[in-house]
Amino acid sequence: MSSTELPHVLAATAAPKPGVVSGTEGERTETVALPGLTLSVRSRPGAVPGLPPALYVHGLGGSSRNWSALMPLLTDAVDGEALDLPGFGDSPPPDDGDYSVTGHARAVIRLLDARGRGPVHLVANSLGGAISTRVAAVRPDLVRTLTLVSPALPELRVQRTAVPTGLLALPGVAALFTRLTKDWTPEQRVRGVMELCYGDPAKVSPEAFAVAVREMERRLAHPYFWDAMARTARGIVNAYTLGGQHGLWRQAERVLAPTLLVYGGRDQLVSYRMARRAAAAFRDSRLLTLPEAGHVAMMEEPGAVAAAIRELLADTRELSDPREVRDGVGVTDDRREPGTKDRREPGTRS
Repeated sequence: MSSTELPHVLAATAAPKPGVVSGTEGERTETVALPGLTLSVRSRPGAVPGLPPALYVHGLGGSSRNWSALMPLLTDAVDGEALDLPGFGDSPPPDDGDYSVTGHARAVIRLLDARGRGPVHLVANSLGGAISTRVAAVRPDLVRTLTLVSPALPELRVQRTAVPTGLLALPGVAALFTRLTKDWTPEQRVRGVMELCYGDPAKVSPEAFAVAVREMERRLAHPYFWDAMARTARGIVNAYTLGGQHGLWRQAERVLAPTLLVYGGRDQLVSYRMARRAAAAFRDSRLLTLPEAGHVAMMEEPGAVAAAIRELLADTRELSDPREVRDGVGVTDDRREPGTKDRREPGTRS
């Protein structure tokens, strides 16, 4: 990779992931204060009282807004909340400065314990997938089902486009990158993010692009943004090197909750080829592959992801009718990868 390529790819990796919708109408936000930790929580209540709770966990550089396309499609199935991880979105840094995967997992656990919402349907993307895998392994009492969209689990052969995330973890790289890109506009940064994270960036509407630019401007104004990015990236790298019972793949094998895995065929950050290994690792798993999606399928193809989650809830008796799919949106083609353990592909109809 040349020196001219590095800043462009780093920008796409390190900057906040833009949401497809603004994430305001029908949502409300609140601040949850815990000892040494303050978390911003975005909620979209269920359509009727008594629906099972769900918690959505974003990825590196993201925020709770990353779920604003998916959450409305599941309001008649779950009572949804999405958190901003410490140091991201509207959540300030943790007092102890712990941005490790374990530190973020501890924040999720503390939130669930404090609010008494567990067990929840835990839905996560990328880094959030690694965090939620750890949560489900160490606190099975808190997780009803687990949905992982492009989970950031260790790979032996990392894709070239994912290398800058690891570089960001090196001391001094974030400061160097800040100097190299000080003249970049928010529009340039957002465009770089979309080119890396979306299977087809051309599908993003001008309105959604404008929302993403405003979010970028707001996020970059936080004085701790790059520090949180660098320390969290370092936490991912460290988690990838752990072996034994603390290794993420070993913890995936310990997860008891029924698990839905979602992989995009055009994902430039988490390799599509990891889908089979993940399906084999999680003991009660099903796999949804979306050939045209990139790294953020819940924003690119929210209808397909929602349909698959509905199937998961139906099969675990959390949804009364497995044929219920909001607004008729569903996946009707067979997308099962050979070697998966599910009896029926999520989204198909019998």
